Amino acid sequence: MRGDLARPETLGPALDGVTELFLVLPYGMDARPLLDRARQAGVRQIVFLSSGAVVDGADPQPDVIAAYHARVEQEIRATGVDWTFLRLFFPAINSLAWAMQLQSGDTVRGPHAAAAASVVHERDVAEAAAAVLGAAEHRNRVYELTGPQSLTQTEQVEVLGRALGRELRFEEVAEQAVRQQLSQFMDADFVGALLDLMAATAGKPAPVNDTVEKLTGHPARPYAQWTADHPADFR
Repeated sequence: MRGDLARPETLGPALDGVTELFLVLPYGMDARPLLDRARQAGVRQIVFLSSGAVVDGADPQPDVIAAYHARVEQEIRATGVDWTFLRLFFPAINSLAWAMQLQSGDTVRGPHAAAAASVVHERDVAEAAAAVLGAAEHRNRVYELTGPQSLTQTEQVEVLGRALGRELRFEEVAEQAVRQQLSQFMDADFVGALLDLMAATAGKPAPVNDTVEKLTGHPARPYAQWTADHPADFR
């Protein structure tokens, strides 16, 4: 069934008979039309893919990314429907942003080479969501999803290079230049928040937990597995 968040009138048929809802939203999308119709349709649980940037109890939130996701979380709670929040910082698929650069050479250029992340394979996100959907013990709980290891951007590029059979390197460039360039075609506040998050992790190991394993029954997939699964995306 198709439902379009930009056309609320399409959401009723899409929700007919739905008891659990997994919600993934692009930044800035208004979730309220869908949430209103989900409640009216009798949805019993909403699982929301939220952001690890959210700080519980903070007012204001530290940045626009956190503020948006915290607002959606509040709107979900306000429906009275049971909920589960899966908070995620840096998905491994962010690496796809490097693909265009690698078409013309073996160097990835960007800010904050030492920025660290415990990136998460999208299959682990999907399996975690499947595990909590419809499970009463996971209702009204917050889970932070991480990968199994902290890797800097330099280390991620090296791992990617091994999977591609290429000797890749990360070349750091000034943040301000990147900020100005990205802000030409992306929301400037979003770009600023993303770069600030990266800067805050530089030189600091990213948190790692075993939440994926507890939810799915297997350890989180390492970044090397993600790169092995995606070679075609970089050719």
